Amino acid sequence: MGRTVRIIGAPMDYGANRRGVDMGPSAIRYGGLADGLESAGVECTDSGDLLIPRAEERDPDAKPPRTGNAKFLNETEDVCTRLEDQVAETLSEGSFPLVLGGDHSISIGTMSGSAREADLGVIWFDAHADLNTPETSPSGNVHGMPLAAALGKGLFGELEWARAPRVREESVVYVGLRSIDDREREAIRDSDVTAFTMSDIDERGITAVVEDAIDVATTDTDGIHVSLDLDWLDPKAAPGVGTPVRGGATYREAHSALETVFERDVLRSMDVVEVNPILDEQNETGILAAELAASAFGKRIL
Repeated sequence: MGRTVRIIGAPMDYGANRRGVDMGPSAIRYGGLADGLESAGVECTDSGDLLIPRAEERDPDAKPPRTGNAKFLNETEDVCTRLEDQVAETLSEGSFPLVLGGDHSISIGTMSGSAREADLGVIWFDAHADLNTPETSPSGNVHGMPLAAALGKGLFGELEWARAPRVREESVVYVGLRSIDDREREAIRDSDVTAFTMSDIDERGITAVVEDAIDVATTDTDGIHVSLDLDWLDPKAAPGVGTPVRGGATYREAHSALETVFERDVLRSMDVVEVNPILDEQNETGILAAELAASAFGKRIL
């Protein structure tokens, strides 16, 4: 690979409705992340974690005017703004940013940082669409909104910190969707986003779907950001997530997907999110997250 991977922890749980996901970065590291990367021949450094106050110390309803029912929006802005700077700095130094969540709202910061100096394609490995806005979200949990934020949808269009102006709808691809709100379904159909569901994977196979996803995400872009939500996998493979949905990707499908990303040599940045050790079984999901990240950076069976 020839470039250093810089690990950045973002132990944030402001965007989720279940505590514990803030321990995700520790669980992934403990799951063997550094060893996995090094066994792939990758040099890595660890910047530690962003300092993030506990959610219990904050008011979830304190937010700027006209921002709907989104919870902890001030805190999310603070974390994502700092994370954006770290990701952009990492890229400017010639390294790869690998961000460990935390809930999926951290992707607002990782995408903005990665897109600061480049047109960015995005591949979203997730059971959920994460395309709700503060107006449409049934829960107000921002981990269901990061793509809407990056694309400036709804009230996010008025929040400069949330938008990633060099991420375009036509460069965003979902892989493995299977749990979508009605308003999100309408939004996807009315957009230029490309969406592959689990049914597409069932019909065509994971490699063909991911190859197509990469083709879309790399068209007229300078590289791709991969966002890996561990609830993309079936709960039998990844039990330690806050919003499990049956019928997800298998262990081998997930590895194959990330191996395909590496083979195409288009990765610019990556985040791994939604590992919740409180809900896990002997850190099974943290270990899997570490393994999948290593696959994305070149680890192979042989």
